Amino acid sequence: MRLNYSDIWQAVSRALPHRVAVEADGEVIGYPDLTRQAGQLAAVLDDAGVRPGDKVAIFLYNRPEYMVALFACLAMGVSPVPVNFRYRAGEVDELLEDSEAVALIFPSSLEHVVRDVRAAGVRLRLRISDAPAAGSPDRLVDPDRLVDAVDFADIARYAPRLPDSAPAGGELLLYTGGTTGRPKAVVWAMDELLTVQLYSIYDAIGLTPPDSLEGMVEVAGSPVTPRVATMPLAPLMHGTALFNSMNTLVLGGSLVLLPQPGFDPQRAVEVARDRRVTRLIVAGDAVAAPLAEAAEGSGLPDVATVISAGMRFSDEVKAQLHGLGDMTIVDLLASTEGGPYAVALSRSAQDLPATLRLFPDAVVLDEKDNEVQDVPGARGVLAFKGTLPQGYHRAPEKTAATFRVIRGVRHVAPGDLVSVRGGGEIDLLGRGSSVVNTGGEKVYPVEVEEALLSHPDVSDAVVFGMPDRRFGEIVTAVVVTVPGSSTGQDELRAHVDALIAGYKKPRVIDIRSTLDRTPTGKVDMRRLRRELAADQEAPAKE
Repeated sequence: MRLNYSDIWQAVSRALPHRVAVEADGEVIGYPDLTRQAGQLAAVLDDAGVRPGDKVAIFLYNRPEYMVALFACLAMGVSPVPVNFRYRAGEVDELLEDSEAVALIFPSSLEHVVRDVRAAGVRLRLRISDAPAAGSPDRLVDPDRLVDAVDFADIARYAPRLPDSAPAGGELLLYTGGTTGRPKAVVWAMDELLTVQLYSIYDAIGLTPPDSLEGMVEVAGSPVTPRVATMPLAPLMHGTALFNSMNTLVLGGSLVLLPQPGFDPQRAVEVARDRRVTRLIVAGDAVAAPLAEAAEGSGLPDVATVISAGMRFSDEVKAQLHGLGDMTIVDLLASTEGGPYAVALSRSAQDLPATLRLFPDAVVLDEKDNEVQDVPGARGVLAFKGTLPQGYHRAPEKTAATFRVIRGVRHVAPGDLVSVRGGGEIDLLGRGSSVVNTGGEKVYPVEVEEALLSHPDVSDAVVFGMPDRRFGEIVTAVVVTVPGSSTGQDELRAHVDALIAGYKKPRVIDIRSTLDRTPTGKVDMRRLRRELAADQEAPAKE
């Protein structure tokens, strides 16, 4: 079955015109309205010369227009490119150049970022009017400095121009962290992505995946199919939130969005209760902990499922959530490059601690690439050999290194080290790479080090992750300043904040006179971690 998500959404729209597709801040968009708006945006893109195979960057918060843009792109055979809305102009520039995007969709609250973007290949900019984000510069409202862009509201005057079926070869570019260097775009063929997601769509609600478009529409309209109302509290630029939102529309369900950049847990609880949300997409403790605290006393009675992936999700917070309603918590071990690899399920607090259980196409490889997932006590690297993305965009060497062919079968192994319990169960030991995973965001230490070293008073720096109860890890920097410098932590944070996204800014900065590098230039990271951990545990001095 070779289908594109947009084909299914159009079929659901025709069959279930009364269903609500997206809700946000009182705005209700039915499936026919969503299809019409996608068709109008497709007409605008088509008139601008955007063709199948081109790339369109989506630089947005979780707004309804996100799904409109996604729908239009997929139906046209155009590759959507989600861009982190926390990025500064230089970071956005890099991704636009790397992805070869020809169009950029952005909110007016990020106009102060977009006007400094210089990517030469972008020939169409679409601006969505929204309320200024907290802390946005006053110059945002200066009409003389507005970006030369088409207002998204103007698409309403276009006649919809949505192809009946998407052309073959449609792709999605999803940027990921990885181990070193700059973010890389994982290229997913849309029909292969749908194949991978069939479990999440159907098996998760106890149904057998249909083998035809007609069967999918029949399931979406069936009275026995559970009602699905999904609230993605993680950003749609992240795979877990994006894919679960796309999957919700396959089932004829509705998306409930909170269209602002910051997370307001109290608002999330109020909307979830009011709109009877059944499925929450979170980013581990970073989102789930404040959400659970805000819901104390009121509960989350309609929430049947909470899904998280790739983030620290503690048993303590899971137990709090289980106390708020009758829900299943799905804690996935997955990566943008493929998977999912394993899942820890809990249906009540009595199931905790929940153990990671391998999915059928996940394996554990030893140092000689032998599968050892059936050998209790064995240790190795997690890998996946099911349906996989095509690789990294414009990076054949990195693709070959990450997507390896082992005994004639293509595998992906992102670097997660595990110990085998037996019976399909594993324990996660950690990741054999330097990337810092903080609150669901992946941070490259090299990028933060470069930002620190650009300060005139910084002569040396090393960046790494330290454990944190809420965020999993926090970005930590040990910095050497030039002799006689009075530069402090606050000044260094402000310097870094002006160059890279705020979540990359070190939460801990330790200023020293030397890093005690070896003659070969290496730093004893274990020693630094021990010293910083001891400093954090030491009692405060009077």
